[in-house]
Amino acid sequence: MGRKKKLINNSGIPQHEIEHIARCILPDLLAYYESEEGQQEFREWQAQREAEKAEGKVGKSK
Repeated sequence: MGRKKKLINNSGIPQHEIEHIARCILPDLLAYYESEEGQQEFREWQAQREAEKAEGKVGKSK
């Protein structure tokens, strides 16, 4: 059996409250990223990351 990963919570907010909030917003997050708008934004974010990564590699080779 796998071990449960120890969570790091330095916020002062009880862990059960964080988990409760996460359970409340997860359906909305999933619905957004499954929508066309969310998928388009994700593609734009990916392209930006790739551009930054390529830019970083070019800068390191000089």
